Order: sequence, then C-alpha cells, then structure tokens
Amino acid sequence: MADTPILMPQLGESVTEGTIARWLKQPGERVEKYEALAEVITDKVNAEIPSPVAGVITRILAPEGATVAVRQEICRIDETGTAAATTGPATESREAVPDEATFANPSAPILPPATTPATPPAATAGAPSSARAAGRYSPAVLKLAQENNVDLSQVVGSGLEGRVTRKDILSYVEKGGPPAGQAGIAAAAAPPAAKDIAGLEPGDEVIQADVVRRRIAERMVQSKHEAPHAWSVVEADVTGLVRLRQAHKDEFKRREGVDLTYLPFVIKAVGESLKEFPWVNSSWNNGTIILKRRIGISLAVATETALVVPVIKDADQKSISGLAHAVADLATRARAGKLTLDDISGGTFTVDNTGSFGSIMSQPIINPPQAAIITFEAIVQRPVVRDDAIAIRSMVNLCLSLDHRVLDGVVAGRFLEAVRRRLESYGPETSLY
Repeated sequence: MADTPILMPQLGESVTEGTIARWLKQPGERVEKYEALAEVITDKVNAEIPSPVAGVITRILAPEGATVAVRQEICRIDETGTAAATTGPATESREAVPDEATFANPSAPILPPATTPATPPAATAGAPSSARAAGRYSPAVLKLAQENNVDLSQVVGSGLEGRVTRKDILSYVEKGGPPAGQAGIAAAAAPPAAKDIAGLEPGDEVIQADVVRRRIAERMVQSKHEAPHAWSVVEADVTGLVRLRQAHKDEFKRREGVDLTYLPFVIKAVGESLKEFPWVNSSWNNGTIILKRRIGISLAVATETALVVPVIKDADQKSISGLAHAVADLATRARAGKLTLDDISGGTFTVDNTGSFGSIMSQPIINPPQAAIITFEAIVQRPVVRDDAIAIRSMVNLCLSLDHRVLDGVVAGRFLEAVRRRLESYGPETSLY
C-alpha cells in the first residue's frame, strides 16, 4: 500500500500556517477528489481543505488544534482504496500524533498514530460533572479520566483553547502537572489566573482569546512593526453620488435583488485610480517591490466574532452593478462562514467601509503584504462654501494608510486625489451597468 502524503495548502497570500479546527473525514473513511478533508482556521478566514486525490484515509498526522506550517504533511491517503478501516475511535488516532509544539518545529520527526485498536469508550455517566458540563472532552479523554478517577476541571489542557488531551491526563496522574516541555503551551492556552492580572476587580470576567482573535492580533502587530505607516486624509463632496443612489436604489433592489450601497461606487473609483497609479497596487517583499498586474480589492467584513477579508478579483473590470453583486455575495458568505480559500486570495489593496458604523476619521492598519488601505467614512451633511456662497453638501472623508517603504507621500496623495475626483464626478448620467 503506497500512501499519498497530503500537505497543508497555501491558505492565502502571506499566510504561512493554519490551525486544524476539525477533521471532516477519519481514518478508514473514503474521500473523493476535491471533497473536504478538514476545517482550517487562519487569521483571515475559516476554510475547508479539499482532498487533491481520491482514496481511503490511512493516517491523520495533525490533531485538531495543531498549528501546521504550509506544505507540511497533515494526513495520508491510500489512492488504491484498499486500506483497512480503523476499528477504534477516530479520537484515538488523532491524539496519538504529535502535539502542537511539534508542528511549530518543521524539523521535528512526525510519528505515525497508534495502530492498536482502541476499546470503545465506556459510558460517561460516572465521569466528573465538570467534563459533561464543558462538553469539550473526547470519549477517549472521558474514559481515561474515569479510569483514573481524575477531575478534569483540575487538569490544564495543552490543546486548542485549553482542550484536555489524553497526554495531559497521563501527565497529571504521573506527575501532578502538565507534560514536560508543554508548560508553555498549557499556560498560553489557559486563561490567566485572577491573581496574575493587574487591576482585576470583583465581577470582572477574563476571556481567553480564540484562535482567530489571536491570529488577527499577531498579524496586526506584525504589520505595525514591519511596515512604517503614514496617513493621509482628503475630503470629498459626494452630493451627486448621494442623489444618484437615492434615485436608483429602490428600482435596483427590485431588479437585481441586492442593495445598492455606497461601497460599489467607492470600489469602482478605487479600482480605476489603481490603474492610474499602479505603484499603489503593489507590495514590499524582502527589499523588492512587486507591482501587481491584476487588481483585487480586499473587503473588510465584520462577522460576529472577527474581521475577515474576502477579495473581489479584477474589480477594475466590473460595473457598479457587478460590484454590488460581488459585495453582497462575499459579505453574506463571510458572515455565514462559507468563504473558500479562493475567496481570500488575490487581494492587492483593501477598502474598509468604516462609515457604516458612523466613523468620520480613522487610521487603518495595512493588510500585509499590501502597500495601502483606504477607509470610506460616514457621509454627513454640513455647510460648505461653494462659489462664494454657503451650501448644504454631503461630505465624506477618505483616509489612506500607506507603507512608506513602498510609497512616498506624493504618489499616495495623487492617488487619493484621483479617488476623490472620481467620487465627486458621479451624477445623474452615471451608468450602473
């Protein structure tokens, strides 16, 4: 039997690793080509890994909760389809593989899972009540805890978000603490003790950041540390745009089935301006500047738990109507957790509609490795001087953050002015198609 190694795929540009959230297939199960193998979490999106081949899964080498580098082996598939089914619970196979610390070191050896069939887990009626309440323990963990009379609430877990593994229980029984070499992981996974947090008062709640939030934090810190940020703001008179949208939004919704928001107009103006100033559509890469030929507009979409950044590819080639459909589709699937790996790849410049929640000024953090990000702030009516007279106009701020390694103020300023010029040109004659 010749097993085919399955590797962690590239999960979007600049993403170097992913965390296995859940295996959708187990050892002994057949998988078809392009069928989903596992759910993976990155700092940008939750995605499914499709199988590149058809066959029977023989080994799972990355347990749920493990962070795996791109192009590192996560499982093996027998393409002949003759592999024997695993008789024990899938949890046993998953937990008999290297821990998360091993996957952080690509040079560490990868050991095969245990081949001894596991005994089906006993009923958990006698398990500690804390285990049943938590609902985060595998059958194998519950069985082992029951056999050793271990209160799972007293065990520090080294798995994803503090999940307790069989290894943690065995170490607890033998040594009364976390496994050797795992103390750092266990400490990072468990919420800090109240006594270790300065300024904590009675009634305060300590919440452990989940994987997505931690990844976002790491990426934002990386961006601020590596890219020297500079900012620029211009004010645009979008009275014509407001009137244009107001005149067409009801009919557009009836005909197209999606809302006509301001965002497609902004994306259209940005895409055309990037063609005019291609240096803004670029990235820094180890002393080189990469000018991107295609224009992919990354959209910052807020979900219930995080911020994801799907991409409208070739945005400069789409009409306002086409952009409206693309925005609605990506936003809907992002909030439903249905984005694919392709949906988050190809971004070259980010647009963030911060005005949707009333912001009038912001300093956004660049989405690496892109060279710039723009925010479209809230449109407000206020008195301005036009032709030596005071008039009530609809005004908006456009805020640009730029990577000063790639862009200088003059190029960024001209680009920002081009976006403003295009937004201010919208009027009754503007075509939506």
